[in-house]
Amino acid sequence: MTSRRTGADALVRQLYSEHVGAILAHTTSLTRDRGAAEDVTQETLVRAWQHSEALSNGRGSVRGWLLTTATNIVIDLSRRRKVRPHEVSITRDGASEARAPGDHAKSVVDGVTVREALVRLRPEHREVLEEVYLRGSSMAEAADTLDLPIGTVKSRSTSARRAMRELLAN
Repeated sequence: MTSRRTGADALVRQLYSEHVGAILAHTTSLTRDRGAAEDVTQETLVRAWQHSEALSNGRGSVRGWLLTTATNIVIDLSRRRKVRPHEVSITRDGASEARAPGDHAKSVVDGVTVREALVRLRPEHREVLEEVYLRGSSMAEAADTLDLPIGTVKSRSTSARRAMRELLAN
C-alpha cells in the first residue's frame, strides 16, 4: 500500500510539472475565473492521484484524461449552481431583492466548443492563441515566451483568429 501511494505521489508530481499549465489554461478558458480554474486544476490533480493506476498503465492520452476530467469537474460545478436557490440580497431600505445567477452552463459549453476548435488549429496557431488569449500575455511577451519575432506572433494571431472564426461558424 505504501509503495502504491509513493508511486501515485511521484506520478502526480510528474503530471503537475508536465501538464499544470495546460490544465490551468483549459480550466481558465472554461470558467473565465482564475480562482475557480485553480480550484478545478487542484481537484483534477487529486483525481489523478486517486486514479493513478489508470494513468500509469500506458494506455490512452494522459493529457486527454486530465483535460476531460477538468471539463467534467467544471460541468458538475455548473450543474450544482443551477440547482441552488436564487440568492437574495437586502437593500439599504430593508427590502429584499432576488438576484438570478448568470447562465454559467452556456459559458461552459462555449468554452468546450472553443477548446475543441483550438485542437483543430495548426499547432503554431494554437500556441500563439493560447499564449495571448488564455494566458493573457501581450504580443511582446508571447514573442519572448515562444521565441519568435513579434511580427510572426502578430501574423499568426491574425491567421489563427480567422481560422477559429471559420471553425466556429461550422
